[in-house]
Amino acid sequence: MRRIRRLLMAGSLLLASAPIVAAVQTAHAGTQQTYLVVYSQQAVPAGAPATISSAGGTLVASYGAIGVAVARSDSSAFRDNVMKDSKVEGVAATGGFATQLNDGVVGDTTTSTDTATPAPGNDTLSSLQWDMDQINAPAARAINGGSPSVTVGDIDTGIDYTHPDLAANVDFGKSVSCIGGVQDTTPAAWKDDHGHGTHTAGTIAAAKNGIGIVGVAPNVKIAAIKAGNADGFFFPEAVVCAFMWAGTHNIQVTNNSYFADPWLFNCKNDPGQRAIWNAERRAIKFAQQSGTVVVAAIGNQADDVAHPTQDATSPDDTIPVERRVTNACAVVPVEVPGVIGVSGDGNKLMKSFFSSYGVGSTQVVAPSGDSILQVTAAAPNGRVLSTWPSYRPCTRKVTEGTTVYCYLQGTSMASPHVAGVAALIVSMGITSPGAVTARINNTADPMACPTDVSVYAPFPATDNGAPQTCQGGIGYNSWFGHGQVNALKAVGG
Repeated sequence: MRRIRRLLMAGSLLLASAPIVAAVQTAHAGTQQTYLVVYSQQAVPAGAPATISSAGGTLVASYGAIGVAVARSDSSAFRDNVMKDSKVEGVAATGGFATQLNDGVVGDTTTSTDTATPAPGNDTLSSLQWDMDQINAPAARAINGGSPSVTVGDIDTGIDYTHPDLAANVDFGKSVSCIGGVQDTTPAAWKDDHGHGTHTAGTIAAAKNGIGIVGVAPNVKIAAIKAGNADGFFFPEAVVCAFMWAGTHNIQVTNNSYFADPWLFNCKNDPGQRAIWNAERRAIKFAQQSGTVVVAAIGNQADDVAHPTQDATSPDDTIPVERRVTNACAVVPVEVPGVIGVSGDGNKLMKSFFSSYGVGSTQVVAPSGDSILQVTAAAPNGRVLSTWPSYRPCTRKVTEGTTVYCYLQGTSMASPHVAGVAALIVSMGITSPGAVTARINNTADPMACPTDVSVYAPFPATDNGAPQTCQGGIGYNSWFGHGQVNALKAVGG
């Protein structure tokens, strides 16, 4: 994903012309580059290591179940050489351009440290969790706090497993780093060196232990599946690795608070982007078919992702170039079939000013915060509070001794609420991804399109400048999907 200050508010789209895309995706001679090699059959041929070696590369990882290999090469001719193999469907360079995380620091130029007075019987900061009240999480937890036999994989920047509100719930045996496309189970490798992953993990499964906050599902386990590095980059090889890990390690739910690099929209008419799309789509499908429920944030660009027209911000770590995009271009993972797409709202039950949306892409809405349109007495800065590493900076924080909690906003904050609800449903014995999705949708509180959207006029889509518009009725619409996720109804309350 993209840089912290830009991911929340900006998006990245595909370049307008094929020559520009090709130029970006061609490695310079002598520069080590990572590639995805996608085979026509969903299997990696036995001769793949030799073929990749003869093309000037080295095989790094092989995912035979989906026909995808990860390779590295410093040869600018590597892609063309590998494509000579008739078994290869596509090859794409994955680095040298990327998007980065951008949640929670929009307009924050001052710091603050807050305190709270705990209510009897509650964790000390639970009175600051307006977001949990909004989805009826406290009442749901009284019925079902989740099962420790259920593990949620947080595909993110890692988790601070020393945080007192997370330590007891971290599943060390199912945690992994996928940085570089290679699985590394060493705890130091998957420890959060950014902060974003620790925040989303707390929303899902912070323990009910008398301190700090409480997650939606405080009794489930949380596994760090680290796909975002310290700078917030989520490269395709790491995303593929993450879903393959989830699908082979009995991860019942994954939270995905990011969009996969290097493009916001992957256009299937471009060879390189098509290869990335196919590799990631295959990995996600593998996880789903293995029983994993996939929940994803829809994005923070105020874009109608169902009707994209322009991309002005991709690729993100180089010079962006405006390009036209169409419905043939898709956001990963949220637009992959079967994924539960989540838009964001604030404490006034309005769509967050930055939240993207789209018919067919939005399944439900959940609290993401809104520091401009939805500051209330319950949400005095409009943001969502969750766990944070004490060794990472936070602009708006709450501290208990040396333990830190941080306020952020973004659809990255919405998605883990829904992942937590999914974990509660799985804990009830409803385990198939389709059945879990249906229960989330069917128990959501319907929300109608607003009759007046003029308050959103100052916040047009980041990429094409289009005004925000809501399509559909109260049963389903582009902004709120089936409605506000309701944890209490989901567990049968």
